[in-house]
Amino acid sequence: MFKKILAAAFAVAASTAALAQAYPARPITLVVGFPPGGGADAVARIMSEKLGRVLSQTIIVDNRPGAGTTIASDLVARAPADGYTLLLGSANLYGSDQLLYKSARYDGTKGFTPIARWASSPMLLAVRKEFPENSVKGLIDLARKNPGKLTYSSSGTGVVTHLAGASFAHAAGIDMLHVPFKGGAPSIQAVGAGDVDMTFGTPPSVLPMTQGGKLRLLAVTTAERSPLFPDLPSMKESGINDYDFSIWFGLYGPANLPPEVSKKLFDASTQVLNDPDVKAKLAKQGNLPWPSASQEEFKAWAINDGKKYKTITENSGAVGGADK
Repeated sequence: MFKKILAAAFAVAASTAALAQAYPARPITLVVGFPPGGGADAVARIMSEKLGRVLSQTIIVDNRPGAGTTIASDLVARAPADGYTLLLGSANLYGSDQLLYKSARYDGTKGFTPIARWASSPMLLAVRKEFPENSVKGLIDLARKNPGKLTYSSSGTGVVTHLAGASFAHAAGIDMLHVPFKGGAPSIQAVGAGDVDMTFGTPPSVLPMTQGGKLRLLAVTTAERSPLFPDLPSMKESGINDYDFSIWFGLYGPANLPPEVSKKLFDASTQVLNDPDVKAKLAKQGNLPWPSASQEEFKAWAINDGKKYKTITENSGAVGGADK
């Protein structure tokens, strides 16, 4: 009996080692819960191109927008744990998805294998061209004089652009009207057209219209100034001490991904994030590369940050409304 158990153990070890050595033997799909053209998509495409070269295999970016990224997350959570279906994930996996969407059937801490943190980015507070104020302080004063009158757009109820705006209003003690759209492009275009007062957008979404003169930037959404946008004041400088909102993206696989496969993806990600060309491309899109020290570090950090994000969601007033 002992010999049979020992033989079985050796067989499992051998097959696992063979899997890691052969992986990846076919194209990998990276699922992104946002449409093409936004901040998440930019990170996915920059990283997948170079990651594919390192792994000597094609990585296909599969955009599956909708339901606050839960469609994409659910797809990956139910995928085979073989490393060929991966997810560009973020803090919303750890509880806020379930608060916002009853249809979210996965458990973020149990349904995925955290592999590597990729990048982070501040968001940008942008106002319509003719907005009467030129600073965050002026915006807040105007909002207090006109409660519920100022409007901010988002790419949908419960997504990061909504939560950034709702959290800002909560921290500033003001009342603003949320105007959700079906996607980032119409959300930004509404501000550019002057139909909405402001938006809290990702750099790739906001910068083109800013450079075209249709939007004006007032600040970054972080407590300190961003090295990517050194001329924009931080929220702390603008008088809001309890507001620090940024986004990050990481690589995830389904639960129970073989350790050898996830380690191979982690090592490849670290190599890519230290590539000067990748760093430059990410910075151009408003993202800072942020490699993890280890898979264990990323997992612990992501769970902790996810708890903070869940609290932000609870305070946003969006709970229970996203499925409607």
